[in-house]
Amino acid sequence: MSLQEFDALIDRMKLAFEYADNLGQYVEAARVLYQMNDQLPEDLQLTFEELEDPEAAKSFVKQYNSELKSVIVDYRQRLMIS
Repeated sequence: MSLQEFDALIDRMKLAFEYADNLGQYVEAARVLYQMNDQLPEDLQLTFEELEDPEAAKSFVKQYNSELKSVIVDYRQRLMIS
């Protein structure tokens, strides 16, 4: 995947995440985080805990959103170099 393709895909996912997060739809926001994580190479993917309880979705989103952003930046740098 090229850098431009990755950026376009992640940008759409970020918009979907922000929309769900802003509406308080934390289960949907968590699903988007899972999808974003799946777009990363295996060596950069985060190991997410299973989200079984919708009440835990808000804390899940808050915990993993910033971690995932950092990993996405790392992968973007890889794509720029290659």
